Amino acid sequence: MTEFRYTDREPPAYRHVPGRTPHPTRDPEGHSYGQSEEKMPDLNDFDWRTCEPYLYGIDLFNAGYWWECHEVLEALWHAAEIGTPAAHVLQAVIQCAAAHLKIVCGQPNGARRLLEHAHQHVLWGHERHLGLDLQAMLEDTDANVQGRTEQPVGLILEF
Repeated sequence: MTEFRYTDREPPAYRHVPGRTPHPTRDPEGHSYGQSEEKMPDLNDFDWRTCEPYLYGIDLFNAGYWWECHEVLEALWHAAEIGTPAAHVLQAVIQCAAAHLKIVCGQPNGARRLLEHAHQHVLWGHERHLGLDLQAMLEDTDANVQGRTEQPVGLILEF
């Protein structure tokens, strides 16, 4: 995984793994319990380079906070409106994060299905890439899902 970060925001106290750690938002012991959700911009119109929640989501992905990355990017996905180019790119990243989490949870079949869906969303995203090399993301996730690597490389933004 990459060691550099795009924000100064600290990661949560722990990486949530369903069934192993307290649910971050529902359990009073969760690292994000009681935190309110912030309003998210539409990345179809808003410059991703200045979008702190997006950059933080990439930081979470790169640090192996798969569940947390999913949550942050899902809020941006909803703001982008399902079916738009930015939403497809966000969905591809979300599904790659979820695939990595499925590997951690010992669910390789679920990971493979999520990776297949991520491939489709990359195609549907057209030219929109939000600074990401989406092909490299898919290849890195595939290597982890297929067991060729245990440590994903991570996402490098191209500003």
